[in-house]
Amino acid sequence: MKIRSIETFSNEKLCIVRIRSDDGFEGYGQTAPYHANISALVLHQQLSPHVLGKEVNDPQDIAALAETCIVREHKFPGSYLCRAVAGIETALWDLLGKREGLGVCELLGGKPRAVEVYGSSMRRDIAPEQEAERLARLKQTSGFRAFKIRIGNNFGYNEDVWPGRTEQIVPAVRRAIGDETLLYADANSGFTPERAIEVGRMLEQYGVCHYEEPCPYPELEWTKQVADALEIPVAGGEQDTDLAHWKRMIAMHAVDIVQPDICYIGGLSRALKVANMANEHGMTCTPHAANLSLVTVFTLHMMAVIPNAGRFMEFTIENDAWTRDLYAKPLEVREGRVMVPEGPGWGVDINTGWLHQAEYRISQ
Repeated sequence: MKIRSIETFSNEKLCIVRIRSDDGFEGYGQTAPYHANISALVLHQQLSPHVLGKEVNDPQDIAALAETCIVREHKFPGSYLCRAVAGIETALWDLLGKREGLGVCELLGGKPRAVEVYGSSMRRDIAPEQEAERLARLKQTSGFRAFKIRIGNNFGYNEDVWPGRTEQIVPAVRRAIGDETLLYADANSGFTPERAIEVGRMLEQYGVCHYEEPCPYPELEWTKQVADALEIPVAGGEQDTDLAHWKRMIAMHAVDIVQPDICYIGGLSRALKVANMANEHGMTCTPHAANLSLVTVFTLHMMAVIPNAGRFMEFTIENDAWTRDLYAKPLEVREGRVMVPEGPGWGVDINTGWLHQAEYRISQ
């Protein structure tokens, strides 16, 4: 089949992509969230000339086309290019799945299943006691067996949101959720190595089993210092888009757990390459999926097929209005698990009412 048209439906937060083929099929994907209207412009202006008219008949064609876009636009590496590529690439997976009558995970040899998820808090503006209370409540109502909390400050260089919050929230949450519930902590590039190691040793005392992005993410050597010094597994990589950079990160074992984000890195094919590289080095892959836009749907399919998937997948506990009503049959947590959507392609139907409210553009 040949790609006939590429359409975007965007606002500042989200950009949904629809691709239609010459044989009458269509597929939906999504660029990375946030400033998504800029990603839509990059998609139409820079990428559509490399995509329109191309033949796509199997997963290898999708992967090859994504890399063609990256190579052809090599003078513009980085986030916005990969965010736009992700919109095209994920729409092609949906299109191919609908054409073949298979879910995306089935195209890759897997099958839909229930995936265990951890409840991921996105808040640093919440008092430790309040965070502890809401996580304990969610444990009871939704059956979460693991949670992630925020420590430090986003790119804070050792500045906490308020003095002592990191040291307060970890024991408060641990008491509330009990020792049997797994606890993850995300520093979002918050610390220098010395402070990161100090915090890491405190986390180890409270049985935290996942220490995410302890140092500014470009500083691989800093992160490796932390990983080498601690017993707790160090995770990272959500921001990274360059596969050569990923190769170095994995080879030097800067992290113990890799976290590619399907929409940041340029699509499912590229995220799978990172997972495969990590698997060859005996490393776990726990993809980043921090909101309930389509990225979480994509990641559920990925978790169903990679052999080195972590036990739990990220699932936000925030009720973000900007992702509401994006697709029919919203994802539900039942007994700490979320089902991979069943049906052709991604297995979800985009809400046409959402599309009608967005800014529309087409390349054909």
